[in-house]
Amino acid sequence: MAAPTERRGSLARVQQASKTYWSSEPRAGSWSNIRRASADLPVAAIAGAAPRRSLGASSGQDKYDGEKPASDEEFGVGDIHEGEEKYHRLGWKKLTVCLIVEAIALGSLSIPGAFAVLGMAPGVILSIGLGLVAIYTSYVVGQVRMRHPHVAHYADAVQLIWGKFGYELAGAMFAVFLILITGSHVLTGTIAWIRIVDDTAICALAWGIISAVILFIVALPPTFAEFAILGYVDFVSIIIAILITIIATGVEAHSAPGGLSGVDWSVWPPPTTTFYQAFLATTNIIFAYSFAVCQYSFMAEMHTPKDYVKSIWALGLIEMFIYTVTGALVYAFVGSTVKSPALLMKPSNPFIGPADHLSPGIALPVIFISGSINSTVVGRYILNRAFPKSEIRLIHTKAGWLTWLALIATITLVAWVIAEAIPFFSALLGIISSLFISGFTFYFPALFWFQLIKEGKWYVGWKNICLSILNGLVFCIGLITLGCGTYASVEDIVSSYASGSVRASFTCDATAYGG
Repeated sequence: MAAPTERRGSLARVQQASKTYWSSEPRAGSWSNIRRASADLPVAAIAGAAPRRSLGASSGQDKYDGEKPASDEEFGVGDIHEGEEKYHRLGWKKLTVCLIVEAIALGSLSIPGAFAVLGMAPGVILSIGLGLVAIYTSYVVGQVRMRHPHVAHYADAVQLIWGKFGYELAGAMFAVFLILITGSHVLTGTIAWIRIVDDTAICALAWGIISAVILFIVALPPTFAEFAILGYVDFVSIIIAILITIIATGVEAHSAPGGLSGVDWSVWPPPTTTFYQAFLATTNIIFAYSFAVCQYSFMAEMHTPKDYVKSIWALGLIEMFIYTVTGALVYAFVGSTVKSPALLMKPSNPFIGPADHLSPGIALPVIFISGSINSTVVGRYILNRAFPKSEIRLIHTKAGWLTWLALIATITLVAWVIAEAIPFFSALLGIISSLFISGFTFYFPALFWFQLIKEGKWYVGWKNICLSILNGLVFCIGLITLGCGTYASVEDIVSSYASGSVRASFTCDATAYGG
């Protein structure tokens, strides 16, 4: 009896078709050919029938040596290559900026508070150690994209190891994660406005609505190359806000009774620190290194995808330096009373003079630019899934722009609801880290290495043995973060409500956010 034929679209068929098609020369590069390859049509015939296509390294524009294949029309993509050109203009420097915008903002806000809970030594060790792990897992994520160039979002990569179920699961996780991140930026914006105006009598809901409207407007540019321009403003704002916070808190500590020696910081965790508090602080540091989540989405727009390695090293080193220096210095200057988000603290020292709300004000571009890029990424993902063969997904027609506006408005509205439903900063970041970053940054990349990257048996050769142990540890970190982090976040929410240290959901009361 003949062996049963694999069904169209099976996991093995998709993996083999991707490898075979993208290793063939010449490569047509159209999505229709990948679909035909996965349907078991002759790959060689496909490649021979289509003209060679390449992406210009400097301009990012598509170049064809012959006529565009008419057969693409049956898949609805024949005339939209021109519209796709604007989505291939991202170089490694702009990719670094996009990753900085996506990753650093809330990370830099939460790190000093994490140091206050964990102590100086564990804080520094975790800040550097988790940063190195994040660089490695981001490298693995990029290697999957290099071997399977059709991967445009994280869900596409998970489909390679878990099939259709993995695709739908990771897609849902991806969308919910990014909307939650946008919600955390709505909440951070609310806190920032309240501390800037220094008037808790104004309804907190109003500041939340203002923050949501700003996030909606800034998220409207649909391409990441365009968004990278705002990213430079964002990065400068991050640096300035950090410097202002460090200098102002340092001056305050120096002029306070007892000077710097009077600050109550400790090398190890304070005796009163509980397990859930310590792990929640750890998840806040994990959150700060979540840049692998959007990496596929950004790499899909790169004109030279192999340059991603430069971006993740640049970003990883920048993050480790910023987080470690900011966390250590602010904690050393403020001590156990450091607030979270830390960069929104209002120094009261005369050094700042009448501009005592300068640090929260400078942080506003960070909050809104970094928050809006998450809306853009999830919007693009939803649009590509809803309209895979339509020009609407290219957002260059009236229908495309109307759809885009409605989609971003819906995402922002949901994010605002989340911010009002979970109105506390550290616990919200903890939930996000535990449920989503545990997978996107840790256990998914480990599984990618074992199933898609590893060559040969795990025990053959020192390289495979060492990398197998490393990825096994990374996988365990992900599972521990998922379980213990979720427990710590829920425990913190219950404790915060019981103590009355946070405002209730959907209320005007802003006293909990006062400086």
